[in-house]
Amino acid sequence: MGVVARVSGPVVIAEGLTGAKMFDVVRVGDLGLVGEIIRLVGETATVQVYEDTTGVRPGDKIENTGQALSVELGPGLLKSIYDGVQRPLDVLQKNLGDFITRGFVAPPLDETKSWEFTAVAKLGSEVGPGTILGTVPETPLIEHRIMVPPGLRGTLTELKSGSYTIRDRIGYVKAAGGTVPLTLTQKWVVRIPRPVREKLAPGIPLITGQRVIDTFFPVAKGGSACIPGPFGSGKTVAQQQLAKWSDADVVVYVGCGERGNEMTEVLATFPNLQDPKSGRPLMERTILIANTSNMPVAAREASVYTGITIAEYYRDMGYDVALMADSTSRWAEAMREISGRLEEMPGEEGYPAYLGRRVAEFYERAGRVVTLSPEGRPGSITVVGAVSPPGGDFSEPVSQNTLRVTRVFWALDAALASRRHFPSINWLQSYSLYVGDLEPWYRKELAKDFVPLRQRAIEVLQQEAELQEIVQLVGVDALPEREKGVLDIARMLREDYLQQSAYDDVDTYTSIHKQYRMLRAILNFGDREQEAIGRGMLVGDIQKLPVRSKLSRMKWIPEKELENQFDQLELDMTGQLAAAATGGG
Repeated sequence: MGVVARVSGPVVIAEGLTGAKMFDVVRVGDLGLVGEIIRLVGETATVQVYEDTTGVRPGDKIENTGQALSVELGPGLLKSIYDGVQRPLDVLQKNLGDFITRGFVAPPLDETKSWEFTAVAKLGSEVGPGTILGTVPETPLIEHRIMVPPGLRGTLTELKSGSYTIRDRIGYVKAAGGTVPLTLTQKWVVRIPRPVREKLAPGIPLITGQRVIDTFFPVAKGGSACIPGPFGSGKTVAQQQLAKWSDADVVVYVGCGERGNEMTEVLATFPNLQDPKSGRPLMERTILIANTSNMPVAAREASVYTGITIAEYYRDMGYDVALMADSTSRWAEAMREISGRLEEMPGEEGYPAYLGRRVAEFYERAGRVVTLSPEGRPGSITVVGAVSPPGGDFSEPVSQNTLRVTRVFWALDAALASRRHFPSINWLQSYSLYVGDLEPWYRKELAKDFVPLRQRAIEVLQQEAELQEIVQLVGVDALPEREKGVLDIARMLREDYLQQSAYDDVDTYTSIHKQYRMLRAILNFGDREQEAIGRGMLVGDIQKLPVRSKLSRMKWIPEKELENQFDQLELDMTGQLAAAATGGG
């Protein structure tokens, strides 16, 4: 037991904390506010408090729990909405109303609900970290696999199927240090990555249904991506689209310091969304962590670690997990504020000198791995972090430190957003370093010419950017017909392929096969357009062909009509261009 010596916003100096350790969780004052030790000098501890410290004063008591900040992992995580320290917001709302009472503690998982546990491990068998003991149907979409926690190894002496709460004993393991009881849950310290056997090289794309991402700047399962962009450029909507449509099994969405109205939209929208693969509610495979900008600043840091630890837990079961962090800039701002109150030497733009290390530690917890389980099942975490650089300046420290560790850069452009071009990902500034790793998958699973088509499309868009400089000087009419044809195809790529509506029932999601057919159709049209120009046709006449308008509407072709309509489209393209060229020759 110690006492408060000094208070500076969320930072409290405590004296007399005998036996305290770094990152121990403490309870501050009469209300028992949750805090974490972040510095120790003798028996004097510096504590960052995850709740508002209004009313805390020198002389108040501080009690050390002796435990590091941990999350409870078990059935009931899916469909939940937590704050940064894993307090269930729906439970808090029922008990307290719309405003959280400081110091209120609620169990993160429902302690009264019974779960049907089906044992699969054999009695008397040797079990170790990651061994699946049994399964629980957590939701109709996700089977929760109850595993032996990391660090435990021994002989399974008792295990029974049945109906259990998360506090009931389901069995026992005889380990070297004695008999250890098993429950449906386990705890893990959020700042320590959960162990794995091996990290695998990226080789499978995360299919998102967003054409500009899947075709031009793909991210691999187990990869990391950065979405920097100025305010209003569509970061949050882009991440929500990824959460809705990506082919991950489980989605963890961390709203870290975002505006309350944006987080409210997420909380209101997600429960009503349908999973495209099953038709079930998307929340049945989603966990939301909400930490809005008006919540205590220190809890932003906790929310990021809480989210990645929950993601690692489902990865260890063998699932592909997508984690959306919106936005890591607010997390960095929280670090800067805490660092300033600790009177640490500031680094660039006032951020702490360890900003780069913290950002790298977070993104390095992504990856496709072989888990600790005896059968070595694979699992992955794909991390997509939004960055909100002030004024859209990508040279600021958070953006630069993020780009150093992520391999995909989706640069959102305010100019595109102002023209209502969404997703507003700038195709000239963005990049993906996974294209080479994913090429074998595209060749085997999709088409041998997909990557060459992608490269051709990028070259056309780059040619357009160069021609636009000439157009601004002399006008479009002064260009030769072949260059006009390049501008025409580039315009089709921009408006008919890259532009995609998140609010259109058909256009909101495009399968990778449909993306290939669309891209092939546009570039084939471009080839035939150049042939027709060589035979004397004008671009203006080609643009009036009926097939040209059909190409511009192909994004709205439903998936079930894909093959028939695209086959007909290519026949029309060949016939109309040939007829027009003959007539014009």
